Amino acid sequence: MAGLLFNDVFKVKCVNPDGKKYDKVSRIDARSEKLSMSMLLDVNTEIYPIDEGEKLLMVLSPTLNYDGSPVTSYKDQEGKKSLADKFEYIMHGKTYKLSDEGSGSDLKVEVYASFGGLQMLLKGDPINCAKFRVDQNMFLLLRKLT
Repeated sequence: MAGLLFNDVFKVKCVNPDGKKYDKVSRIDARSEKLSMSMLLDVNTEIYPIDEGEKLLMVLSPTLNYDGSPVTSYKDQEGKKSLADKFEYIMHGKTYKLSDEGSGSDLKVEVYASFGGLQMLLKGDPINCAKFRVDQNMFLLLRKLT
């Protein structure tokens, strides 16, 4: 699908690096294999447990529709083939902040998104973050790799 905002395989370095704060949610600290991005992500681990050392395919997409059309209603998705069929855990949210850290060749972009209160921080090379905009709706899709 050509319209993806981001995709890479992440290896989970640590689960709850600052200690467990919530019963049903864990924060994972992961590093991408191909693009050298870092990610902090809150996941409802009651329904989707994640352990240290696991590899996850993570995709950020503006839509679930293969043809690139926007998702206008979740009811319209019923029975329709979509990107969601290939993943195990899906969240819908939006970016709320983009910021820069460092300068010159050490410049990193930070992408902040919220998925119903579950937070994501994706950090890395500005080239890998060029498609992100503030207030951009997106779907986060995860699948464990063996």
